[in-house]
Amino acid sequence: MIKSMTGFGRASATFQDKTIDVEIQSVNGKQLDMSLRLPNHYRDKELEVRNLISQKIERGKVLFTLTVSKNNGSAPLNINDSIVDDYLKKIKTLSEKYHIQLSDYILSTILRLPESLSSEESILSDEEWQCILNCINDALNEYDNFRLKEGEILAKDIEKHIGLIMNFINKVEKFEKGRIDKIRERIRNNLNEFIPEHSIDKDRFEQEIIYFLERLDITEEKVRLRSHCSYFIDTMNEDISNGRKLSFITQEIGREINTLGSKANDADIQKIVVLMKDELEKIKEQILNIV
Repeated sequence: MIKSMTGFGRASATFQDKTIDVEIQSVNGKQLDMSLRLPNHYRDKELEVRNLISQKIERGKVLFTLTVSKNNGSAPLNINDSIVDDYLKKIKTLSEKYHIQLSDYILSTILRLPESLSSEESILSDEEWQCILNCINDALNEYDNFRLKEGEILAKDIEKHIGLIMNFINKVEKFEKGRIDKIRERIRNNLNEFIPEHSIDKDRFEQEIIYFLERLDITEEKVRLRSHCSYFIDTMNEDISNGRKLSFITQEIGREINTLGSKANDADIQKIVVLMKDELEKIKEQILNIV
């Protein structure tokens, strides 16, 4: 089972005369990077919300939005008379100093200044906060289901690329015997250019050929490559999504592919190695979006 770091979840609830809306969305990221948008009335609960989200989300860039609106309109507004008076006195003083005539709309302008108006917010009750927490959990559950569905799509695509790498390993084996014969013939021809054939010790020549070919043997690389691919699939099917572990395994797969390519000494096998690397790069791109 793997989970995508791209996710979306939304939930709504009603408490008395209020409508509560929670929205969670995320994109891929190496660490957990969380941004919260809360109404000012609920700012003191930010740490609790962060802790709740971090229990469910391990990695990614997360945007959390909480919106609470009144069904019967906004909360009653109060005019702070003393602050409005203070604003008005200072504005009149400035207008007289700079000989600027005050507009008839000066009062509406003052009311838009900070702290001129204040709303009567009710005290946050335990019942209301519990309703909000339940709504957050519902959004998190929907968000998690979204990531699981995305993860299933990613898993199918990655398994396809791993399967192609395994098939390429089988294709390499078709060229192995011919590869050995080509290397042997090439060495013999190069040697004959400098040393007459009758002067060559055939037994010694065969010993040196065997020693040289052992160094070019790719059996171990094929075995390890198959093993890493199988381990990759097993890790994807584990109960816990582990993108970092999958990333480490792809590094090992890449190392074996590179070693196989350096030992190939054959144009046909080199072409297959290039195709393997191409499939591996596609896997690495997908892993960047796995939790």
